[in-house]
Amino acid sequence: MAQTEDFFSSFLPNKIAENPSLKDIGATFQFEIEDAGTWSLNLTEGTVSEGGVDDADCVINTDRATWEKILDNPSSAIQMFMMGKIKASNIGLATKLQQILG
Repeated sequence: MAQTEDFFSSFLPNKIAENPSLKDIGATFQFEIEDAGTWSLNLTEGTVSEGGVDDADCVINTDRATWEKILDNPSSAIQMFMMGKIKASNIGLATKLQQILG
């Protein structure tokens, strides 16, 4: 099972470094993962940080178990969203996360 902390501290920064075109998304995401913490992803600057931001373009809310299922199987994100296990403040931007997770 993928670990939330490893995703935000290692996988995601490496993915951005290897794929600088991800910054073309040009949005700030905040991930609020119950029982794990809050992280921010700035795809204008290409940075990942622990903690929230005041001006996130899209806030993702879920619990650790659901998030780690999505990390293991990114195609399950839509199903989890339809089941109400993951919420997003901006659906249009949330769909762009498939580029990051996949």
